[in-house]
Amino acid sequence: MTREELKKFRTASFDEMNSWFADGKTIQIIVGTGTCGNASGAQATIAEFKKIVDEKGLKDVKIRSVGCMGLCSYEPVVEVVAPGMEKVIYGGVKADKAAQVVDSIASKTILKDMVVGGVSFTEDPNASAIDNAVPSYNKQKRIVLRNCGVINPENLEEYVARDGYKALEKVLFDMTPEGVLDELKKSGLRGRGGAGFPTGFKWEAGYKAVSKNGIKYVVCNADEGDPGAYMDRSTIEGDPHSILEAMTICGHTIGATKGFIYIRAEYPLAVHRLEVAMAQSREKGFLGTNILGSGFDFDIEIRLGAGAFVCGEETALLRSIEGQRGMPTPKPPFPAQCGLWGEPTVINNVETWANIPVIINKGADWFAGIGTDDSHGTKVFALTGKVVNSGLVEVPMGTTLNEIIFDVGGGIKGGKKIKGAQTGGPSGGIISESELDTPVDFGSLIKLGSMMGSGGMIVMDEDDCVVDVSKFYMEFCVDESCGKCSPCRIGTRQMHMILDKISKGQGTLDDITKLEDIGSAMRSCSLCALGQSAPNPTLSTIRKFRQEYIDHIENKKCVAGKCKDLLSFVVDPDTCIGCKLCLKKCPANAIMVNEAGEVKPGKKLPYVVIDQSKCIKCGACIDSCKFKSISKK
Repeated sequence: MTREELKKFRTASFDEMNSWFADGKTIQIIVGTGTCGNASGAQATIAEFKKIVDEKGLKDVKIRSVGCMGLCSYEPVVEVVAPGMEKVIYGGVKADKAAQVVDSIASKTILKDMVVGGVSFTEDPNASAIDNAVPSYNKQKRIVLRNCGVINPENLEEYVARDGYKALEKVLFDMTPEGVLDELKKSGLRGRGGAGFPTGFKWEAGYKAVSKNGIKYVVCNADEGDPGAYMDRSTIEGDPHSILEAMTICGHTIGATKGFIYIRAEYPLAVHRLEVAMAQSREKGFLGTNILGSGFDFDIEIRLGAGAFVCGEETALLRSIEGQRGMPTPKPPFPAQCGLWGEPTVINNVETWANIPVIINKGADWFAGIGTDDSHGTKVFALTGKVVNSGLVEVPMGTTLNEIIFDVGGGIKGGKKIKGAQTGGPSGGIISESELDTPVDFGSLIKLGSMMGSGGMIVMDEDDCVVDVSKFYMEFCVDESCGKCSPCRIGTRQMHMILDKISKGQGTLDDITKLEDIGSAMRSCSLCALGQSAPNPTLSTIRKFRQEYIDHIENKKCVAGKCKDLLSFVVDPDTCIGCKLCLKKCPANAIMVNEAGEVKPGKKLPYVVIDQSKCIKCGACIDSCKFKSISKK
C-alpha cells in the first residue's frame, strides 16, 4: 500500500464506520470482549444476540465486538447505540438477558435496573458512551485507552478510521528522525513502566548509538507481573495496532529494522490479537518491506515469557529474548547503547508505546498541556481491591488519589473506612488515608515512600492488616527473586521470616529495627529494581502504621483480624440459641456441644463451644450463623 492508497483506505474506512451512526437506521449492540468480559460470559452473550437478531430478521442491527471498556466490575458490558435513543451502557448482560436488551431497543425504552450509565450523542459520532456515560468515570481522559471499548481490535479498518497509522505516515514522509526526537522531548513523555525515564532521551540515545553490525532493535515490554495489574494486557487486547504503529515509528527514528514484543504466555487473548494485527499490517503494507512505499523495512516478532516477575526488568527481559536465563545485568551500559545481542536497543512498555501515535498526531504542546510540570499526559491504573467500581481507569497526571478512589472508583465497598492504597505493586508503598489528597505524579508518590510503578492500585479498607499485606508482597518477592545478588536473595527471605514471626505474635520490638536495617541495605546494594524496591511495602507501613506492628508484637493482637495465629473465634452466650448449624458447617470439627455448660433459660439446646486448638480460622462458622453469635477476637 502506498501513501496515496492509504489516504483512500482511511477515507473509505471512516465513511464506513461513520455510516453506522449517520444513516439513521443502523442499531449497534457493542459487547466488551476483553479477558474479563470473556471470563464473565461475553462470548455467550454475543452468540445469543446473533441468534435473536437472525430469528427476528433484524437486518439493521450490527453486533460489534470491542476490547475492554474498563468497567470490570460490571462485566459482561454492553453498549447500545440506536437512532432515536441516547447511548446507554448495560452491566451484567449475561446471555439470558440478551432478549431483554433487543426488546428494549425495539420499544425504545431503557432497562434502568441494568444501566451503568447513558448520555446523548456526542459531537464525535465515533465516540464511545464510556467516555462520558458513567458519572463516577467522568474524570477520565482517554489517550492510551482512546480505542479500547470503541473499535474491534481485530478489524484494521476500524483502527485506520480513527487516525490509525496516520502518525506513521507523517513520520515516514513529513518528519526527520531529529524532528521526531525533538517532538518527544518537548512532549515530556516519561516511561510508564515504573522508572519514569524521559522517552525522548532514551530514543535519542538509541539514535546516536553506533551498532557494531549495523543492527538496532526495538522492544515492547508487555511482561506485566504486578499482582492486580492488567493495564498492558487490556491495552493490547483493545488496541493492538497502536503498539505496532508506535514501534514502527521508533524503528524508523533510530534506524532499527527489527522489533520484539515480549509478552506473558498467560495472556493468550492479547497474544492472539497481536498476531491478527500483525498479519493484517503485513498484508496492507504497514509492516514488512518497503512500508507504504517509503523504502523503510521493519518487522516485529512475538516472544512469550514464562511468568518470571524479574523479566519485567529490562535487562533481564533482553536476556530472556536472547534465550538465556532472565537475570538482570549491571547498568551502564544501558540497553539503548548495548542491548539485544550487544546491539543498541530501545525498550518501552505498552502504555508508553500507546502514547506515541497521539503525540505525533496532536503535537508535543498538546500532550505537555496535560498533567503537571513534572509529569505530563495521563496514567492508566488498574483500580482494584475494596473499591466499588473496580476497573481500568485513565486520568490526567496530577489527579489526586482521593479523586481516583472516591470520584472515579465510587468509594469503599460496604461503607467501610479506607485504610490506604497500594501503588506500584510489590515495588511500591502503601499510602495512608491522610495522604490521599496527594496528586498522582512521579515525584509526589516517591516522596510518600511509594512509586507510580506500571499502574496497579489496590485499595485497602479497615479490615486489611498492613503486616499481612507486607508479608504477602515480600513472599511474592522471595519467589520471584532471580537469586543473582545476595542483598535481594537473602534480604527478601530474611524480611519475610521476620514478618511471618510478627504475624504469629512471636516478634519483638527489635524485629522492627531489623526490618528497617535490612530494607535499607537492600535498597542500596541490590543489583536491580526488584531488590531495590522490594522493601518498600514494609518500610512504608512501618513508618505510617507502626502501632499495628506494635499491637502484633506486644499485645498479640491483629486489629484487622487477618493474622490467623492471633485470632480466636468465640460464641456469644447471649445470642446463641444452640441451633448447631455452625457445628455442621465447621470443616475442622472444632465446634462441639457444651455438654458441661448450663442450658440457656427457656431453651432446650445447650450452647456450643469452639476448640481453639482445632480451629483453622476459616470463618465458616461466622458465615453460617444467622444470629451473628460468633465473632473474631
